[in-house]
Amino acid sequence: MFFRNATTFRFPTTLDFSQLDELLPEAALRSVGPLELATRGFVSPFGLGSDALSHRVGNAIWLTVGGEDRLLPGSVVNTELQKKLQELEAKEGRKPGGKTRRRIKEDLMHELLPKAFVKATRTDVMLDLDLGLMVVNTSSRKTAETVASEIRRAMGSFPAIPLNAEVAPRSVLTGWIAGEPMPKGLALGDACELRDAMEGGAIVRCQNLELQSDEVETHLQSGKQVTRLALVLDDAVSFSLGEDLALRKIKFLDGAVDKLENTEHDDLRAELDARFALMAGELRRVYTVLIKALKLSKVD
Repeated sequence: MFFRNATTFRFPTTLDFSQLDELLPEAALRSVGPLELATRGFVSPFGLGSDALSHRVGNAIWLTVGGEDRLLPGSVVNTELQKKLQELEAKEGRKPGGKTRRRIKEDLMHELLPKAFVKATRTDVMLDLDLGLMVVNTSSRKTAETVASEIRRAMGSFPAIPLNAEVAPRSVLTGWIAGEPMPKGLALGDACELRDAMEGGAIVRCQNLELQSDEVETHLQSGKQVTRLALVLDDAVSFSLGEDLALRKIKFLDGAVDKLENTEHDDLRAELDARFALMAGELRRVYTVLIKALKLSKVD
């Protein structure tokens, strides 16, 4: 269950989560209704067969927002709508008006929705109570906002806002490649994205490349800035940090995973528990570094 991406919001570290377990059942996922497009709610982080809607290790809480979406492509609705409209025009000898079109489309939705396939989804989230971080396993801000809304629905109040840096992320990332001192334990990876400062300018993506090289230096001298940068923390976690402050391509390296392999697990749940504990600890170290380096604003 290691996160592959992380879109992060901040919330006050004074927020009280003591009643969370009692509140979550009221916001649990329910099956999507025959005339609904989608539904969202909490499911067990441990998957089917478990009733627990949250899991806590120290000051880190693991939640999972589940979803059910009816798959009804707009093209299918429009095709059926055109057929109905053509039949009506042939019968009445005139084109149907806007009001009639809307009524027919609404009738079609009621007819087709119950027959549509249902797709199940799940989005994992970690709440770091020490740092006041909601870390969502997604690179989509919209998905992260949905998770925040579900937590807010369960708790009644959840004042979480997207990460905000008090310095320009582009400037910091560009400085690191240009040779400015990096935070202790943090090192450059082998990939980056550079963009011209001008809107609509050139974009250069480098992979499997020594970033402090003449090739990259040439791009920097031409005025390009780094908008995404591969980084490694203590040979334990690698990730790509974007100027949107999202983490992508998160990978837990041998330095971290070795700790997991040296621990015995009696069953799948125990293994998931150990994986979450490891991930929570490593991500906390990552964000502790980024909070200071990028001057990430607090909510308190």
